[in-house]
Amino acid sequence: MATSSITATNSFSSSFHGSWGSTIAGEDYSTMLTKTTRVRFGRNPLSFGPMMGNVNEGKGLFAPLVVVTRNIVGKKRFNQLRGKAIALHSQVITEFCKSIGADSKQRQGLIRLAKKNGERLGFLA
Repeated sequence: MATSSITATNSFSSSFHGSWGSTIAGEDYSTMLTKTTRVRFGRNPLSFGPMMGNVNEGKGLFAPLVVVTRNIVGKKRFNQLRGKAIALHSQVITEFCKSIGADSKQRQGLIRLAKKNGERLGFLA
């Protein structure tokens, strides 16, 4: 049997020239820990409640017009007008469904589709 010997050469080069305990910037782990900010948990910790903003704000083709109208008319009056418009549109969809003989499930699907289209166009901004 023939034996072969493997000789290892040190031809492997690397750009890593530090220790395993250093960061990318070359600092120690302990130095990095002293630079981090500490969070203090006191008697009254800060709590963030639910956000009451509009998720559709600024989205859609008609969103700027809707926002300007809401600022001019006022929020309360604007929401009343919007509610009347939505109710009128739902009545139109209901009458359309009656005329073509669609059942209530199809009518409900059309109303949901109208809401999605209104969101995309920016009417609910």
